[in-house]
Amino acid sequence: MRSRRSSKPEQLGLSWDTPGLVAGVDEAGRGPLAGPVVAAAVILDELHPIRGLGDSKVLAPRTRERLFDEIRAKALCCCVAEASVEEIDELNILQATLLAMRRAVDGLRLAPHRVLVDGNRLPLLKVPAEAIVKGDAKVAAISAASILAKVHRDRLCLALHETHPQYGFAGHKGYPTPDHLEALRTHGACGAHRRSFGPVRAVLTVQEAST
Repeated sequence: MRSRRSSKPEQLGLSWDTPGLVAGVDEAGRGPLAGPVVAAAVILDELHPIRGLGDSKVLAPRTRERLFDEIRAKALCCCVAEASVEEIDELNILQATLLAMRRAVDGLRLAPHRVLVDGNRLPLLKVPAEAIVKGDAKVAAISAASILAKVHRDRLCLALHETHPQYGFAGHKGYPTPDHLEALRTHGACGAHRRSFGPVRAVLTVQEAST
């Protein structure tokens, strides 16, 4: 299905007067060097609006945590799904992200009539879908999905920190910060690192050369 870039909901090419459930979809974790990529799908309940929804990246961590619980309590249904490190390395990060998105939509308890996805690429779905650039700041259901995906992945990184404290996952969440890159050079890669990503691949090449 071909993506269509849109800046406003009314330009999506979908009839907003058509009855039916609308799911918002977003991901978290495309850029990090470690951990799965996470996607979420959310169908909001118009009778139980949620105040303060927005792009998860600009919300304070405490606000995200509060909204995470509220979304799960008030949404008609929601689903969080992952694509593993192994799938990322096998498929590439884009295809793994689209896979996680498809899993999130397929995992919804209620079947949506339409799906709105943040960004400019669409997963292969069984229902009509539209990509919306910066949709996490424009469409409430996508904002909710971005919050669920972000909080879920941050919690995974906290768990990674417990098992691999030498890398500092609790702080950088797997992103290629100077501290993370230095830890990689010092300790090598662990099982949670994405082997196909350049900085990790470079460290593995050095490790292999020294053995």
